[in-house]
Amino acid sequence: MLIKSAEQKDYASLIEIWEASVSHTHDFLTQQHIDELKPLILTHYFDAVSLFCCKDNSGKIIGFIGVAGGNIEMLFVEPTFFAKGLARS
Repeated sequence: MLIKSAEQKDYASLIEIWEASVSHTHDFLTQQHIDELKPLILTHYFDAVSLFCCKDNSGKIIGFIGVAGGNIEMLFVEPTFFAKGLARS
């Protein structure tokens, strides 16, 4: 796996991972809430943090983290990689 800074060109992949991960883990959010949050994340929240992505050996993004002020503000993993140690510290 490779960790590198995410760029704006990566946002389409990041938002797909975000939506898939949230759909699997945030059962308190309805699809309507997810649909309302999605454009805000793309236009505001991604730019408000330092984003880093994790890529598999083929170069596909499989997870990402957003950090601001020394705090983890976002941490999302492609559901097929849940429980495989990707987001473990």
